[in-house]
Amino acid sequence: MLGALPALAHDVPADIAKAPPAGSFAAVSGLVPLPDFLPGMGQLFVDPATLPAGPFLAYDHDGALVSTIYMLPMKDLNPDNRFEDLAAPGGNVDHVDVYYNAGHPGVEEPHIHVVLWHVPVADEARVAQ
Repeated sequence: MLGALPALAHDVPADIAKAPPAGSFAAVSGLVPLPDFLPGMGQLFVDPATLPAGPFLAYDHDGALVSTIYMLPMKDLNPDNRFEDLAAPGGNVDHVDVYYNAGHPGVEEPHIHVVLWHVPVADEARVAQ
C-alpha cells in the first residue's frame, strides 16, 4: 500500500530544483544504457543506493525539475510488502500518474511507474519530446 507523501507541502529545495541535483544523485544515462533524455519522462537522476524503486528526479530540457518518479517492481506489489512514506523530494505535487512498464535498462523486470508531477498537466509537454 502506498503510504503518506510527507513532502507535499513545501517548495522545491534549491539543491534539486535544477539539474544536475546535488548530493548522491547520478544521471541514469551514466548508470545504464539509456539516452540522456527520455521523451515523456525527461532527464533522470537517481541515488544508485535506492535502485530499483528510486526516487528518480526528472528534469525538462532547461534543467527544471518536473516530476519525481518511483519504479516499483510488480513482484513486490503483494500483501507482504508495503511502500510507505514515499517522499516527494521535489516539493508540491500537482497530480499523480500510475502506469505499468514491462521493463527497461536499469529496471528490467515489470514494474509500475508512480509519477509525482510537480507541474500542471499542461506543463507535462516540457518533457514530451
